[in-house]
Amino acid sequence: MSILNKSEPVVALAGNPNTGKSTIFNALTGLKQHTGNWPGKTVLRAEGRFVHKDKVFKIIDLPGTYSLLANSAEEEVARDFICFARPDATVVVTDATCLERNLNLVLQVLEITDRVVVCLNLIDEARRKNIEIDVTGISKELGVPVVPTAARSGEGLKFLKDAIYDVAVRKRYTKPLKIEYDSELEKAVKNLESKLLPLIPKHLNPRWVALRLLDGDTAIIEKISGCFTGDLCFKEGVFSKECFRYEGL
Repeated sequence: MSILNKSEPVVALAGNPNTGKSTIFNALTGLKQHTGNWPGKTVLRAEGRFVHKDKVFKIIDLPGTYSLLANSAEEEVARDFICFARPDATVVVTDATCLERNLNLVLQVLEITDRVVVCLNLIDEARRKNIEIDVTGISKELGVPVVPTAARSGEGLKFLKDAIYDVAVRKRYTKPLKIEYDSELEKAVKNLESKLLPLIPKHLNPRWVALRLLDGDTAIIEKISGCFTGDLCFKEGVFSKECFRYEGL
């Protein structure tokens, strides 16, 4: 049974495996969580709630993935939830001791949604290894909040919840970094984007869809068609979350 409540902002928790994502999830939700499988897949689904500033947030712990290219069941689940369920905020948990290898996923998420918070977890381990991170500089470059945390000790969790709150309730508007490709590819993206614009629901990111199609991911067409037909609610701002509700996602 879904615990979806439209008055509760939905937060997706994404990240590479072994970044401490589940520790973040447990620290935020405590015992207010339950688990199961994603429909039709043997992929664990965990969801829970936390309260911050008198507001209840529903948080979905997405499978750990290295990308959102849908090359595995885990990647497909994570991508589809961020793309079609339109969470009010997506937290990308990264490992502060090897941030560079985690940024690929961060950039892919930024291509789908601008409502992103980057969690720089394991900051205590980074300090122990004498790794210095310019948090303010990274936040400025990425255009989204970046919050250092050490989930095991609880360090930074209040600031993480502050950032989630600000992004989810639109108290803070972000301006995510967009990767600019070479001129030939950018020309093809813009051309395809203009053709897609009248064909896809307006809350889907046409640039991201165009990039996926140019990458040969024709399955995205079937996914969009499957999600946006039938008896599912098609109301702007309601549909996508209702879709996942009815699908059991």
